[in-house]
Amino acid sequence: MTQPNITAVRDYLLGLQDRICQQLEAVDGKEKFVEDAWERTDGLAGGGRTRVLNDGAVFEQGGVNFSHVRGTSMPASATANRPDLAGRSFEAIGVSLVIHPNNPYAPTSHANVRFFIAQKEGEEPIWWFGGGYDLTPYYGFEEDAVHWHQTAKNACDPFGEDVYPKYKKWCDDYFYLKHRDETRGAGGLFFDDLNEGGFEHCFKFLQSVGDSYTQAYVPIVERRKDTPFGERERDFQLYRRGRYVEFNLVYDRGTLFGLQSGGRTESILMSLPPLVKWRYNWQPEPGTDEAKLYGVFLKPQNWLTLT
Repeated sequence: MTQPNITAVRDYLLGLQDRICQQLEAVDGKEKFVEDAWERTDGLAGGGRTRVLNDGAVFEQGGVNFSHVRGTSMPASATANRPDLAGRSFEAIGVSLVIHPNNPYAPTSHANVRFFIAQKEGEEPIWWFGGGYDLTPYYGFEEDAVHWHQTAKNACDPFGEDVYPKYKKWCDDYFYLKHRDETRGAGGLFFDDLNEGGFEHCFKFLQSVGDSYTQAYVPIVERRKDTPFGERERDFQLYRRGRYVEFNLVYDRGTLFGLQSGGRTESILMSLPPLVKWRYNWQPEPGTDEAKLYGVFLKPQNWLTLT
């Protein structure tokens, strides 16, 4: 099996962060991402580049993080389902981003692409890729969901006709709030523990997913960023953002891994929206656009049948 080329992964991910920031800045047209370069100072090794855009013309807040960290042992979140990783040192490289637009008609999006390698003297390294992206609308549009999923499918198709359906279902299952009995949004792709087919094959798939994120997201934002809205839509957006917070703090593996491995808290929690609301036992009025979100867009769908 081809040995992992960590330098190639690092170079690709640094370039991906640059490209995504440049494309999102072009959409916003007002603000730029501010970079905060950091290094681990807790006895472990590594660092990263946290980039945050605030109070833009289009994006209320966006964060695009690159990190490359090393540790002497895997945290509990990583070894719970993988006992073979216990006692190994690790190296983790990734780009993770969350974008929160101002306009309630423009959806929040999340993407993450990452590489892990766990090593132990005298044994073969254990490595894998993971990542994906998902869409969280507040007011749903079928054409947006179709475009998002078609782009995801296009990224997967060169690697097998079964890849998109498998990772689409994994996304629906993963971004699910058990305590609410609803998905976080309209889904997308999610994959983890990917090493089948060798390093080069898996790395190409990671690149296909990473490169397709802005192809999936930017056209949707361009369509929705100037849609008129009022206090009702803004209030609903802030209420639904509460679900985003709940998922990230209760279920998200990346958040748990970062906090348990002694990661940089500011970078890990930059995914949380700047403004959010909770209400007791709120329910949408039947027949409204808010009710349509619950009835259609928070239910797993085969969006590509709508094409």
